[in-house]
Amino acid sequence: MVVGLRPPRRVAGPDGRRWGAARGWGGAGARRVLRGSAAVLACWSVLLAGAPASGAAAAAAGARPAGSPRFEPGPCPRTAQPVPALANAACGTLVVRENRTRPDGPTIRLAVAIIPAVSSTPAPDPVVHLTGGPGSDAIDDAQFLVDAGLNQDRDLIIMAQRGTLHAQPNLACPEVDRFSARAVGLRYDAVSTKRLLVGAMGECRRRLAAGGIDLSAYNTSQNAADFADLRTALGIERWNVYGYSYGTDLALTYLREHPEGIRTVTIDSVVPPQIVSLPWTWSSAGEGINAILGACRDQPACDRRYPDLARTLTEQVRRLEADPLTVRAAPPGGGKAVKVVLDGGALVNLLVGNAVPSADVPAAIDELAHGDPHRFAAARAAGSTPVVGDFAYGLTESVACGEWVPGTSAADLLEAGRRAFPGYPDPVLAQAPQLPYQSAVCETWDVPDRTASQRVATRSTVPTLVISGTFDAKTGARWGRFAARTLPNATTVLVPGIGHWVIPQSSCTQRVLASFLADPAAVDTECVAGLRPKPFTITP
Repeated sequence: MVVGLRPPRRVAGPDGRRWGAARGWGGAGARRVLRGSAAVLACWSVLLAGAPASGAAAAAAGARPAGSPRFEPGPCPRTAQPVPALANAACGTLVVRENRTRPDGPTIRLAVAIIPAVSSTPAPDPVVHLTGGPGSDAIDDAQFLVDAGLNQDRDLIIMAQRGTLHAQPNLACPEVDRFSARAVGLRYDAVSTKRLLVGAMGECRRRLAAGGIDLSAYNTSQNAADFADLRTALGIERWNVYGYSYGTDLALTYLREHPEGIRTVTIDSVVPPQIVSLPWTWSSAGEGINAILGACRDQPACDRRYPDLARTLTEQVRRLEADPLTVRAAPPGGGKAVKVVLDGGALVNLLVGNAVPSADVPAAIDELAHGDPHRFAAARAAGSTPVVGDFAYGLTESVACGEWVPGTSAADLLEAGRRAFPGYPDPVLAQAPQLPYQSAVCETWDVPDRTASQRVATRSTVPTLVISGTFDAKTGARWGRFAARTLPNATTVLVPGIGHWVIPQSSCTQRVLASFLADPAAVDTECVAGLRPKPFTITP
């Protein structure tokens, strides 16, 4: 799910920590004769060196129907900062139709990176990664995934989703990036802010459409078909699917529509396709934020220092909504101080987006109540420096407007907000967390309603690992268990004290995932029983 009014480039890990690191599979002929992962990567080194194609490869290429998906070896994507995880990767591009219902339509190109396994004897079934967003840069996840051990015993495959940074075309919206930089100094839920947001989205949509882009083709079903085509194009018999956040919506759609060749599925921070909607966001926000407040009550030191924290937070949301606070603050990473406006909507969305690390939330709320907004102000200021063109809002809006927004009303959204936070002002609750004014945006974005085909439960006996964090306010923990109801071979893991995107933050769940990939019928979850939320920050 998207972060903040709209997400800046990720400069920190999933728990808010600064990322410390500086920031091949054969073609048609090769896949006839190569079966092991090591052999495929060896073939890649030859292809990338510019060796001529073999006769078998040429014959296979000639036999391929025009316009069918194909994989073309090539250089790894150029990233803004070095990504050490890509140093030994074999890379290339998947070429597919933009819209599979138009066989004579244009093609799109999706960057692919294959990171070799650490093990000298890797398992033959790789892991393929489905990133979140929708609209995030999958290549940017590489270091997190490698640091979490996803390529320990298997090759790791990362592909840019259609429309994203390392795809052609890239559905970035510089117009929205510029709005986001300005928005930190505006009221979050003001009508004037709505006009600017909708205007920026409209400019982007008109520019993309004028360039011949078929926005209706940038949806989860087509996205899933891209990964099914990638497996076939790489000649992989079976692989293991790992997705987080929107990537779980995508993974479950992929499993439902293209189950062939999927050995296992791991979904981390779950977005069930059959339930995701604007009102759904409030249930997740309420569950995650209240879990943090409840964990403070359960820790005697936190409870003594910050008594009745839920009431304090409600008071601050109401106070700031009635009388917004305007301050100057520098982004957490440093830089020039900017004007920041904190109103009730901004405060709630900073909490939902984990903009303040969970361990600091009680202290931040208490400080705010005593006239010190620096933690929240700095977190809001972080949005003032987006990397223009980095995030694919075109994919975000095409998915959200076709699959999440239709079928629910403003009254439904407000009712869901009141259930989650009974004491919060209606103007705050009238906007879906992370997706403000989305209904108005969708009137401008104008893509077909896909809810009938997309809001469908995935029913499968493929072994599935379901991971959720109790502090997750974007995709509430209970939705993992909900999705598992129609997955009889699912193992569900609930991790206390962790928010969105669990695997990179938890060495325990990394071990659970390793055991699941090794033997899906014998998942070792013993370490989970001993997990507890970390102590909260206690200020003087």
